[in-house]
Amino acid sequence: MNVARVILALVFCTIFTLSCFTNKYVLSVLKFTFPTIFQGWQTSTGALLLLVIWKLGLVEINGLSRSAVFSHLPGSFLFIGNIYAGSKALSLLPIPFFFVLQNVSEIFPFLTAIITQREKKASWMKVLSVCMLLGSASSLIFYNRWFGPTHDGYTWAFIHLFCVGAYKIFQKNTKTSHLSDLEEQFINYVISTFLLASLAHTTGDLSGALDFPLLISYSFQTGCLGSAIFGFLLMLVTVKLRSGLPQEHCGLSFFLAKVLASGLSSFVTTFNTVLSPATLFCIILNYTGEALFMYSDRLQ
Repeated sequence: MNVARVILALVFCTIFTLSCFTNKYVLSVLKFTFPTIFQGWQTSTGALLLLVIWKLGLVEINGLSRSAVFSHLPGSFLFIGNIYAGSKALSLLPIPFFFVLQNVSEIFPFLTAIITQREKKASWMKVLSVCMLLGSASSLIFYNRWFGPTHDGYTWAFIHLFCVGAYKIFQKNTKTSHLSDLEEQFINYVISTFLLASLAHTTGDLSGALDFPLLISYSFQTGCLGSAIFGFLLMLVTVKLRSGLPQEHCGLSFFLAKVLASGLSSFVTTFNTVLSPATLFCIILNYTGEALFMYSDRLQ
């Protein structure tokens, strides 16, 4: 990679880590566990900021025809499931555990290609990497000494990884040619904002948020503002990354970002992340499996 691409990857890893840490701080440390409100705030802010920079001519958004929007609706519903379940899981699980389970979503498009015979034969290295991803995630749950208190976290993590994997399949197989990545994200933001707002009252999140004791505190308001800004910047730099770097370099950037966030979270005393030797082994095995999965075709 040239210098510009390296800088882009470094910026992505930095914003990814800041976004992850800010979300974790609001959800776990401040214990603001009202996902329809929290995610609704993030998606509405993202939609507004994207609309502003569009009107300023900084980005190009076209092709939002009614048929294109309707064709992307399944993806938007999966996006909502992704951010809702991801918010619940991240509030209950340590950051390294969250990414270990999320990494399992990488195998969904692969298994779909095998079942539909789009990929006729899988290499032994890719099969090994899939076993490593599944085995490390299963072992992490089994050996985690916090299994009891975080049981719901694993349930939400499974829903999250299913939505992430299904969304990858949707993007790969039914992507509308008339929609760019920014246009897809704008549709996701708008639909998510309205749907989450409509669910806020029925889920009880609205009344719970209004009674939240830290609602007017500086730390909470700063955390919420940071989560929305970093989330929006992460979306922009992700789009730039995917359009400016080859697929294997994009995968490497995502891999390094998750490793960086997982590693640094262990040193942030606020998160109180304690890793036993068994869980540390599971995490290392998982990331080894992910790296092997990404580059198995080139290593054969």
